[in-house]
Amino acid sequence: MAKTVDHYVAEQNGVTIEISAPRADVVRIRAGKQSLPEDASWAVPPAVRSRRVPIEVTTSGDDTELRTAALVVTLDRATLAITIRDTQGRVVLADAPGTALDIANGGFRLRKAMPPDAHYFGLGDKTGSLDRRGGAFTLWNSDQFGFTPSTDPLYKSIPFVLGLDGTGHAFGLFMDNSWRSFFDFGKSERAAFSFGAEGGPVDYYVMAGPGPKDVVQDYAWLTGTPPLTPRWALGFQQSRWSYMSQTEAQGIADRLRADRIPADVLWLDIDYQDRNRPFTINTKSFPDLPGLVQKLKTQDMHLVVITDLHIADAPNQGYKPYDSGISADVFMKNPDGKPFVGTVWPGPALFPDFTQAPVRAWWGAQYRDFVGMGVAGFWNDMNEPAVFEPVTKTMPLDVVNMIDEPGFAARKTTQAEVHNLTGMLNSRATYEGVLKLAPDKRPFVMTRASFAGGQRYAATWTGDNSSSWAHLKLSVSQLVSLGLSGFAYAGDDIGGFAGDPPSPDLLTRWIEVGAFNPIFRDHYQKGKAEQEVWVHGKEQEDIRRRYIEERYRLMPYIYGLADENSRTGLPLMRPVFLDYPAVVSRGDRLGGTEDQFMLGGDLLIAPPTTWESPAPYRIILPGPGWYDYWTGLPLTGAATTETPALGHLPVFVRPGTILPRQPLVQSTVETPKGRLQLAIYPGADCQGGLYLDDGESFAYKSGAYLRQRISCDATSLSFGNRAGSFKPWWTGFDVVIHGWTGPAPKIRLDGRTVASTVDAAAHTVSFALPDIAHPARVAIGG
Repeated sequence: MAKTVDHYVAEQNGVTIEISAPRADVVRIRAGKQSLPEDASWAVPPAVRSRRVPIEVTTSGDDTELRTAALVVTLDRATLAITIRDTQGRVVLADAPGTALDIANGGFRLRKAMPPDAHYFGLGDKTGSLDRRGGAFTLWNSDQFGFTPSTDPLYKSIPFVLGLDGTGHAFGLFMDNSWRSFFDFGKSERAAFSFGAEGGPVDYYVMAGPGPKDVVQDYAWLTGTPPLTPRWALGFQQSRWSYMSQTEAQGIADRLRADRIPADVLWLDIDYQDRNRPFTINTKSFPDLPGLVQKLKTQDMHLVVITDLHIADAPNQGYKPYDSGISADVFMKNPDGKPFVGTVWPGPALFPDFTQAPVRAWWGAQYRDFVGMGVAGFWNDMNEPAVFEPVTKTMPLDVVNMIDEPGFAARKTTQAEVHNLTGMLNSRATYEGVLKLAPDKRPFVMTRASFAGGQRYAATWTGDNSSSWAHLKLSVSQLVSLGLSGFAYAGDDIGGFAGDPPSPDLLTRWIEVGAFNPIFRDHYQKGKAEQEVWVHGKEQEDIRRRYIEERYRLMPYIYGLADENSRTGLPLMRPVFLDYPAVVSRGDRLGGTEDQFMLGGDLLIAPPTTWESPAPYRIILPGPGWYDYWTGLPLTGAATTETPALGHLPVFVRPGTILPRQPLVQSTVETPKGRLQLAIYPGADCQGGLYLDDGESFAYKSGAYLRQRISCDATSLSFGNRAGSFKPWWTGFDVVIHGWTGPAPKIRLDGRTVASTVDAAAHTVSFALPDIAHPARVAIGG
């Protein structure tokens, strides 16, 4: 006889297991020796974790069936083996034959069946191919200067996996455990994938999909979506370790403006500080940092400064962060109770214990002076945490942390448990502190290290890459994987951070690709030749400028993707299979799409499969009808061949796209003048959208935004009702329909004829419309 519960508990051979469902399509499984682990999480907010939908329970022999509105979980009580199916009977995820759950020596290992057509993605910015099948990976945040295309682990630990089978069905798995952990996708055994950790709880969630987009949104529901970024963070950004003086930094901004290279951000690395000490200023080389901030503001540019998490061990020297930190007892301790001291950029340094809420508040208050002078954003680097001296490049595992956080039992722990959390909690402290100091402005924080859920507080980048063609290629899979893993705002060091300087062609190609990345920052290390946009001569600079300009023309589209991400969790930069899961059934390398990526659902970027080679390469698209972005002309089939050429990055537009583009500006702060272009690429499911707000404040949360859907078919263009109170900058719409053949059509709006112009060579028809804020249909035809 069936009964209804909000969770189910079973015990066998000294193991207790609990199954619940925070949502009908999400199952949570917890297990432990004798008893269940503490129900606490840094990644899943309490309001989500505490949810439990009703489960209908029926028992037959050793099997117990647990049913929600979307899933059926079968538990073999004799072995504690679990199989999860959807309501149509399709297996979502099943335990592998044999020992599926092994809890021993404080750690655990789980094994799941791995079908022959399964593919696995996620885990953040891991190296290697986008598809994780056949690989094994370690999750342990590590400082990896100049990492190679096979280095593992890297800077972030995101124990989230998206599985996809050959039919396009998907599932998600998130292991909520911060200890050193692993995922093995068939490397050690043929028909199973496994995951586990050195310690901590068995606590994982299974998301049922059914499609990959559903899984990504499920994971965002669990761990949170990124906050809507300030619009300026989507512009071009210039950085170096380091611009060594205020004069040099100002000169970079002046050159960007003089050369008409659109840009929004200048970054300062550690050398603006006094003796590399966070929250200080070297007043000899930067005599007037507030003045620099204000001068940049007059140039419509923003300043981001680095603030590493280590505090110089500097007693009796008037170093306020040290003095106040010691007074407030904020630093991590050795087992003997004395503060841990490790060598980093300032020399001997102390490390705040970010697992304590009061310590995070202390850290956030350190930004008062910077926020007061108008510094726009903050960069948390070295927060794995990195320490120079030991071979592990981090602090010993027995360094003590004190957990003091709502929802957790107050207790002492060690870096063995919280090492992977340090970067996330550091960036959380920065985000929350800056928000408290300037509650009307959206904070911008960049972090190198993080954990699942860290997307709620910071953007990220792929760390200390190298100037090589291999790293340019790797950047695509890393950024796509970060987007799937929650970090929609991610970038890499354009041109490469470490190693020899990039060749002229390498830097140009990297800027071309970077123009379609979420975060677009040129950054490089000391000792290398200059790497700014203008190096290598006029021909290279002109190409680079053209791609940066194209990004700014696309800003209405890109900012609309940011709005979508803040509401749904769908990444800006994404793999082709996210929108077209059937491509994985077409053969090797994800049906030929592994080197491609999409910006939103409408633009597909297809770089060369081998950057160094001049040989032609074949581009396979998800279907017929796509358009060449640069010419606007439709392709004749679902594939094309490109010959690599400097200055040309193949970009294609989905048939059925309505793409908004704006007049060129030199900064997102500059208001575009004139009209908004609506470029229409006819096809099935023809639609697009507009989103706009002030780009900086939280007024959009109170209705000060503009959001509007637009659709089209063979005979009309339709505008939906405009939501929100924000007034647009545009005076009207310039509509361009691509793929047009034949004479000029009759265009009518509200009974009035609208003049149109045909360009036979470009196969376009163009016409102008007033701004349309209410439902309206523009008839096209005749």
